[in-house]
Amino acid sequence: MPSSPDLGKKEGQCRTGEHGPALLVSVAGLKDREGNLKLEVYPATDTDFLADDNLLLAAGKVFRRVEVPVPGAGPVELCIRLPGPGTYAASLLHDRDGNRKFGWRVDGIGFSSNPKLGWSKPKAAKVAFAAGPGLTRLSIVMNYRSGLGVAPLR
Repeated sequence: MPSSPDLGKKEGQCRTGEHGPALLVSVAGLKDREGNLKLEVYPATDTDFLADDNLLLAAGKVFRRVEVPVPGAGPVELCIRLPGPGTYAASLLHDRDGNRKFGWRVDGIGFSSNPKLGWSKPKAAKVAFAAGPGLTRLSIVMNYRSGLGVAPLR
């Protein structure tokens, strides 16, 4: 399967009045209103969390993606459909420069359960969340480059 930024989008698109199973993410701590937000959902295992989307889909594993422009004002929420109740892990990219990749000098990153970030990806157990049959609500706090690390804005 060829790589594409559209992988997982069809499956992840919420419908009007979505009742679930779905994840509704409130975004906190945006640096600015530039670029796009990309929310992705993965299996909550270290092997699969942030793994290549092509490999996950080829293996029949969960992968969902929603990508939207950052709204100019107001609260920011993203909805992403889930295949069913279960335990998942989510990442949220504030792609400020629009290149669809995380650049630690420019972009922001956040994860479900809001773990403290270091220089490597967080363990799946630190970002895992339980989703029920309805709408599961989470808040993700964005992290940006701060000195030699990555942290929420102060």
